[in-house]
Amino acid sequence: MSSYDLVVIGTGPGGYVCALRAAQLGLKTAVVEKRPAHGGTCLNVGCIPSKALLHASEAFEEATKHFPVLGITVGEPKLDLAKMMAFKQDGVDGNTKGVAFLLKKNGIDAVQGTGRLAGAGRVEVTSEDGGNQILEAKNVVIATGSDVANLPGVTIDEEVVVSSTGALDLAKVPGKLVVIGAGVIGLELGSVWRRLGAEVTVVEYLDRILPGMDGEVGKQFQRILQKQGIQFRLSQKVTGVERTGSGATVTVEPAAGGAAEVLEADVVLVAIGRVPYTAGLGLDTVGVQLDGKGRIQTDDHYATNVTGIYAIGDVIAGPMLAHKAEDEGVAVAEILAGKAGHVNYGVIPNVVYTTPEVASVGKSEEELKKDGITYNVGKFPFTANGRAKVNHTTDGFVKVLADAGTDRVLGVHIVGPDAGNLIMEVAVAMEFGASSEDIARTCHAHPTLTEAVKEAALAVEKRALHM
Repeated sequence: MSSYDLVVIGTGPGGYVCALRAAQLGLKTAVVEKRPAHGGTCLNVGCIPSKALLHASEAFEEATKHFPVLGITVGEPKLDLAKMMAFKQDGVDGNTKGVAFLLKKNGIDAVQGTGRLAGAGRVEVTSEDGGNQILEAKNVVIATGSDVANLPGVTIDEEVVVSSTGALDLAKVPGKLVVIGAGVIGLELGSVWRRLGAEVTVVEYLDRILPGMDGEVGKQFQRILQKQGIQFRLSQKVTGVERTGSGATVTVEPAAGGAAEVLEADVVLVAIGRVPYTAGLGLDTVGVQLDGKGRIQTDDHYATNVTGIYAIGDVIAGPMLAHKAEDEGVAVAEILAGKAGHVNYGVIPNVVYTTPEVASVGKSEEELKKDGITYNVGKFPFTANGRAKVNHTTDGFVKVLADAGTDRVLGVHIVGPDAGNLIMEVAVAMEFGASSEDIARTCHAHPTLTEAVKEAALAVEKRALHM
């Protein structure tokens, strides 16, 4: 029986980063992972492979539609989907092997198998061949992430009716793809297959896309995606999905009630969200409490109600984002080492990696109105940004929300080129309590897309220079 200061169950971004930080701080650490490769959903069948396909499909569309405008003649590009999938897998393998290297480099024991709590300070690991071993631990961190949310009555077979996992590994481009859910995953993967030639229809129960993000951002982004060719059926509920000889049918009807309609599809992607992965962990064995949404309840220090058991990432409250899990992993490791680990949940960026990208940090207008906070708005369109103009990437805008009394930046929302990188300037500024004037008075290089952020900050006080 091996004994450790810390055993982490799960090696997704939260789990492996937690283990790395704990090892840096001198804690004897082990990780337990049931997959053949480390990295969890994110590296294996989530963030990393989806970004590889987004990048590859964007390049395909660039060559197909945009190269002639740039004066580049290359002939008609041909899609080799098998090779594109190999490109994706190469990126996945490189990242997962990198995690394995980091664990080994930091002296962390990696135990292969399914972990469960077997009692106070005991983690039982069952290997694929049925073998068992017990790890003793002063502390255990549960970092098992999340799983695909199922639509009641719909069977996912990962062939015709697929989750995000199956949508990353289709053998051919579907003629018609129906995406159920207009959240981040559905829009990213829908945009991949639209660029590669699929006719994409997105069905959403709510009356808007990207629920939870700023409303104005959602409306403009929907118009951009529609211009690109994605069709939307909003305020529609799916009442059935049936396989046919050639694909599937999706039965939809108005969310408020009304006549049903049948959509034909070659592939149906179910992307209605994710749920915490807590099954089989033995939580009931030791008495770990869950909340009403099936998440593990923790205090401000990520401790559960059972001494020595902690939880981070998608299994606890908060946005299901890899970087949120990473920061929580660092925080809990530092707390266990006697330091002051902390995560600022008010400054966690969120990015949709479509083209253009969508990014946000802080509060939306809807949230500020709900909280009764008075604020000023500064907006600047990419049509007025020199770099965006010359690159023909002018869709979108930057919106800065600042407190009406103090001018402190409360939220920033961007639809536009490279938004995921642009948002980080503001995230850093917000960490230091910056005002919109602080950003506006900071010299930004010309010509860059970052100037749109500066101009939006100037616009808070109605003094933008280029519009």
